[in-house]
Amino acid sequence: MSSDLKDRLQELIEKEIKKAKNNEEALIRIKVNNLEEQKFISLLYKASQAGVKINLIIRSVCCIVPGLNGVSENIIVKRLVDRYLEHSRIFIFGTNAEAEVIIGSADLMNRNLHHRIEVCVPVKNNNLKKELIDYFEIQWKDNDKAVILNSNLRQEKQAIDQQEIINAQETIYNYLQNKS
Repeated sequence: MSSDLKDRLQELIEKEIKKAKNNEEALIRIKVNNLEEQKFISLLYKASQAGVKINLIIRSVCCIVPGLNGVSENIIVKRLVDRYLEHSRIFIFGTNAEAEVIIGSADLMNRNLHHRIEVCVPVKNNNLKKELIDYFEIQWKDNDKAVILNSNLRQEKQAIDQQEIINAQETIYNYLQNKS
């Protein structure tokens, strides 16, 4: 495995692009506080154009423009800010048991990827991978505090198309309580 985070993330994005081009299910899920590094944004646009579904939870700075025809129509960006500070960075490439999961400290910013020492590690244990994927999916389903960024980078409250209101922080708390 490459010791350079930028190279490894690029490899994993390219792998999902290849899967999409082979008409296989291709999915990228990322949760970070900030996304502004231009090379990474270009790679995500390339993946979207190839048909890769991309779900991003970006807490703060977001320079990717979702929902542009021919550019980023396969990218959805959500912002989730609630009572507790969310500090996790999770990168999930692929689906099901073969999903590759990376956790760490790096936001997708120039300063983090080019000028700092950041630590990210692959998660190999299947139980831990499942828990992190569950964690991401719980946050993705939040319809209480989450907003979606539109193609004008304006925040839109999600329409609640179901009876149950899902608050990610409460749901994660209950999820973790039930695991012990």
